[in-house]
Amino acid sequence: MLITFTEGYYKIRGNDVNVAGIGFELVEDYKTDKNGVGYITVDGSATPGFPERNIRIRCAQGAYTVMGVTDQTTVPEGMSMLTALKTKNKANATVTDFTQTKISDATIAQETDEQIIERTRMRFEILTEMTKAVKSGDVRAMIVTGPPGVGKSFGVEAVLEKDDLFNTLGERKPKYEIVKGAMSAIGLYSKLYEFSDSKSIIVFDDCDSILLDDVSLNILKAALDTSKKRTISWNTDSRVLRSEGVPNKFDFKGGAVFITNLKFENVRSKKLQDHLAALESRCHYIDLKMDTDREKVLRIEQIVKDGMLNDYDLTDEAKTEVVEFIKENRAHMRELSLRTVLKVADLRKSFPSNWVNMCKVTVMRGVA
Repeated sequence: MLITFTEGYYKIRGNDVNVAGIGFELVEDYKTDKNGVGYITVDGSATPGFPERNIRIRCAQGAYTVMGVTDQTTVPEGMSMLTALKTKNKANATVTDFTQTKISDATIAQETDEQIIERTRMRFEILTEMTKAVKSGDVRAMIVTGPPGVGKSFGVEAVLEKDDLFNTLGERKPKYEIVKGAMSAIGLYSKLYEFSDSKSIIVFDDCDSILLDDVSLNILKAALDTSKKRTISWNTDSRVLRSEGVPNKFDFKGGAVFITNLKFENVRSKKLQDHLAALESRCHYIDLKMDTDREKVLRIEQIVKDGMLNDYDLTDEAKTEVVEFIKENRAHMRELSLRTVLKVADLRKSFPSNWVNMCKVTVMRGVA
């Protein structure tokens, strides 16, 4: 069973690393050590960047979210919520089902840098146009996949903000919402109802927990369906829905965008493959095709050249140093992304004489 922490810490090389928002496979429920410090035991091997063994995440009781939770879970007396859910969902998918193989640069050796840059730019332009089509109602739904931190969410959000400008200026409620992080099935159902009107859009950004829960998946399939009428139902009684005035059935007329780091065709779990194929058949699927480190580095170079660091008080030489540092050390970066560029730029600006050592400690791994 997959859980994420709202706040939790794990010590790496003597430093406390906050694991908030990172998914782990649960091993053992919340306990306290002899000093009264609370912790949860998780499987570090299922999450990239952590030891390949069971590890303890220090946290406060309740400082975690169980992915796929609904209000239909019954907790027997004397049993914790985590244990109840683990028992209930033991046959469901787990975080290890999402494991995907890293792609070697050799797979694109035949392409020049210029060809890769142009290919990537073209796909992001298509993402922009497709987002406009979802907003206008010409396209009902799409899935966008690509590695973390390359600008997937930014591209979609920029289009929606610009298109919804009049609502913002008029202090009216926006016709779209971007939902991030873990979400329960009943939360998904309620959110879809809230944005069920025509021309409304709901964007699920990095909400892969939905894929771990059968109820959530069926709700999402109904929302993304290509049929003329998309009716979504909640077939069990819920005090939560009653209190919020949400009906147990409604027609979803809005648009939906699902942004994920998963490349659907590479997911190993047969069960998940079937579910993802059903989702893919219901909507447009945009793969940004940035699977190798080379493609990510070229994306970084291009975006910096386009002005990503213009707001920083850095010389052109310093900006070049930032990019070159990432290129030279890309194999050791915790994440090869645009977010890493900003982190390195922050350090280059704040610690001009010691920024390299600062980077080795904060944004790199496996470096002495």
